Amino acid sequence: MAQLLEIQPQELKFVSEVKKQSSCSICLTNNTYHNVAFKVKTTTPKKYCVRPNVGVIDPKSTCEFIVTMQAQKVAPPVMVCKDKFLIQSTVVPVGTTEKDITSSTFAKNDNKRIEEVKMRVALISSPESTVLSPTNGVLKQEPCFEPSVLKDSVLNRVEILNPPQMYSSSSFFEPSVLKDPVLNRAEILTPHRKQ
Repeated sequence: MAQLLEIQPQELKFVSEVKKQSSCSICLTNNTYHNVAFKVKTTTPKKYCVRPNVGVIDPKSTCEFIVTMQAQKVAPPVMVCKDKFLIQSTVVPVGTTEKDITSSTFAKNDNKRIEEVKMRVALISSPESTVLSPTNGVLKQEPCFEPSVLKDSVLNRVEILNPPQMYSSSSFFEPSVLKDPVLNRAEILTPHRKQ
């Protein structure tokens, strides 16, 4: 017997960025000639928002729902997520609406077919954050931008240059002040201009 719903993609993928939400869309396709009700559940309901989390899909139609992972306060120590989602589906009579869907709609009994599909969650590191690469089966955290070291031969000191910063066009040519902790003085830096 064919599945009631075709689900694409098979895995929920979220970009893991500290203090930023991430969304993923899932497309449900009803390949039957019946109305099919669906309900989306998760193992961690406080971490995700699903819209809509219930619905009715007409025969030979599709429905898309959006899963939003709430902003995380800290970066995960490893990019492995054990969160799971469950999509339940069942055939419902013509005229059934979202308001008619209750927990009893998906109650298992002998004369009702309930399908359940489990989906895993995958976390993807963002390009702006740190890159996680596997090392002997363990994820090792590496910075995306390696700091550059500049040695000043005149003053015999080392200066660490941070990754490039993004500037707005209005502030790009503004002079900036660099406080030298070694010499305890301030230097005004201005951009080089072609003559």
